Amino acid sequence: TLTSKNQTVAPYADDIIILVKTKSEGLIIQREITAFITQRLKLKVNESKSRVGPVSGSKFLGFTFRYAQVQIHEQALKKFKANVRELTNRNWGISMTLQIHKLTQYLRGWGHYYLIANAYQLTVDLDHWIRRRIRMCYWRQWRKPRTKVRSLMKLGVSERLAIACGITSKGPCRSSKTKGINIALGNDYLASQGLVSLKDIWINIHYGR
Repeated sequence: TLTSKNQTVAPYADDIIILVKTKSEGLIIQREITAFITQRLKLKVNESKSRVGPVSGSKFLGFTFRYAQVQIHEQALKKFKANVRELTNRNWGISMTLQIHKLTQYLRGWGHYYLIANAYQLTVDLDHWIRRRIRMCYWRQWRKPRTKVRSLMKLGVSERLAIACGITSKGPCRSSKTKGINIALGNDYLASQGLVSLKDIWINIHYGR
């Protein structure tokens, strides 16, 4: 019987992955487990989501498996970026302090779930992208050139560079990459405002630092 075969099963809620050595064995197990669920437990099986195939490239609870490593599935990553875009939306109309607080809450929750994966370089890239989005938010909130110049100077940018940045015709995306904004809104400053680093979360999970 199925229970006597000592198969490795990892369940969570209604998602189950069963690992076997060959495809033929997988097909047999699929028939047995489907019969067990439908006949004995009287539950339905979603056949469109049930399949037998290689572990590599499969999706389970937002993860996939490649090169004997756990990685974040591309669909989960796509959803993450969509949520970050929403949390850094220019139309929020709230203070940057509150916006960073809400974003950090989301990043902590997401990070402590997904960053068990082998994703160090991904966290570096995501941190860079998130910081750029935050810099864009500051730039939009400052709005007027005079406010931009004053804010940049207050954050340590020279008057000459602040004026050059403040009167630029570049949009928020391009402006967020300029020297003046990166001096004013550097990584340390954003961290002091409460922005969490996904890289730091990853390191803490894997190395306890």
